[in-house]
Amino acid sequence: MGSTAASGTMLNPRSSFSRVALLTLVCLVLFFYTFRSTTTKNRIEPFETETEVIYVQNSNQSRPLDCTLNATHLQLLQWRYGLGENVDYGRRYIRFHRDNIARASMTKIDNDLFPKGFDTIKVNNPPMSTACPKPLDVPVARSPYPSTVDASNLLFGISTTFQRLSNPKTGPITEWSHWLTNGNGKSNGAGLVLCLVDATNAEIEATRQMMKEMGMDVKVFPSDSSIEMAKRYLSLLPALYQESEHKKRKYLVMCDDDTFFPSMHRLLNLLTTYNHTTDLYMGTFSEDINNIERHGSQAFGGAGVFFSVPLAKKISSFFSQCSTRQKIQESDTGWGPQGDILLRKCIYENTEVRLTLLRDLHQLDIVGDPAGFYESGIAPLSLHHFKGGMWHEAHPYEGAQIMHACGEDCFLQRFQTRDNYIISNGFSVAHYPKGIDFSVHQMERTFGAAPDDYGWNMDFMLGPGRKSLIQTGRKASWELKESRVEEDGSVRQTYIRKGDDWRWSFEQGGKGWRMYDKDGVVELIWIS
Repeated sequence: MGSTAASGTMLNPRSSFSRVALLTLVCLVLFFYTFRSTTTKNRIEPFETETEVIYVQNSNQSRPLDCTLNATHLQLLQWRYGLGENVDYGRRYIRFHRDNIARASMTKIDNDLFPKGFDTIKVNNPPMSTACPKPLDVPVARSPYPSTVDASNLLFGISTTFQRLSNPKTGPITEWSHWLTNGNGKSNGAGLVLCLVDATNAEIEATRQMMKEMGMDVKVFPSDSSIEMAKRYLSLLPALYQESEHKKRKYLVMCDDDTFFPSMHRLLNLLTTYNHTTDLYMGTFSEDINNIERHGSQAFGGAGVFFSVPLAKKISSFFSQCSTRQKIQESDTGWGPQGDILLRKCIYENTEVRLTLLRDLHQLDIVGDPAGFYESGIAPLSLHHFKGGMWHEAHPYEGAQIMHACGEDCFLQRFQTRDNYIISNGFSVAHYPKGIDFSVHQMERTFGAAPDDYGWNMDFMLGPGRKSLIQTGRKASWELKESRVEEDGSVRQTYIRKGDDWRWSFEQGGKGWRMYDKDGVVELIWIS
């Protein structure tokens, strides 16, 4: 382990509070996941239930469509998301066909998504079953599954706090399990060096044990908050280099605790196009050109910064001269010393290496509604800043569960149906009641930049965006909240639309009108 990364003072363990707190958190997480998507639904008016027999993916048996409604699940949704007593409910089975085709940004389907519309159900007194149209058939690429990836070439490094790990809002460990395990509780070969700032022995051991039980290959070390944050960040690289000697890694990766890598196969395939035995410094810019002007042309760390081992060896040897008080001051652009700048300066001032731009990594320095990004048909290699607060909010771990059924390329793949719905798989189901008369190949500019937004900030990295449809009456969206891989291998997704969401409204006669008078729930069940 690099001397700086492990130089934090080890405090005596606190009584047993930390262990109890972490155990309580684990119990709450288990309770949440146990109940979160056993969704079943209902309808008030008489209807005919479809009786088509479908194939169960992980079984040799067949069964009819399940059109029943589970009152307990509906009530849990009501409690979690503040739903009203009466909701518009729609369920659709989607049968995917894995073919030898390329992933398409948009696939048009010549059928309706909801041919019978929605059922209005009373949450606390639902009917026994709901409308259940025959499965909608869609083609998808024959892409690999997360369970088959070998990521042993990669070693990641993250610095964070035990408080962030144990906070239900900011805790990233579940997201980490997506790209550090095979989805079945075993490591996918990738390793993680985790530095916990000012952590006690008890907190370090509790974190290590919990992540190990989830299948992650992790080593946890203490770090000291008295060391300048930018210097702590730079110290991750020598720490990773020293740790990489224990297993033969090809790339060392520094990222933030809220960085998410959706598709490990695609990431590794891209890396194989480069020569890992040469000096490589790879990453991407901020999407906001103001941040590039402010901080410089460098890899922005939240998107992930990739180093070949030979370069990491060189930079490790320069650590002392790159982290002096003068160098730290030079990395301050008015927003405090920046670790990304300190790292870039160390590389640029001591080697001839310059940044290799990987544009499918995403820093996501965006604020407001992120729908335009996630609904663009994009296939990102990394995502960042999705925990809310100042930045946007999204649920990439939930969305990525679809990969376990139909492959990695399914995440965020789009399907446009005849009745003017667009499914952005794993993010939203959007309806365009006045038709889809815009370019689906341009991002809807629903989001903005901070602190200064000139309207064109994002054009360099994301391309010119089309005008937002928010508050026009031309769009409404159900957004993914929950997703679960069922025992039969199908994936059940739950999308929610609030009736009082200010975005889904329009003006008429100088007054604003809501498009809906009730909350809405859409369930998509993906089967093979």
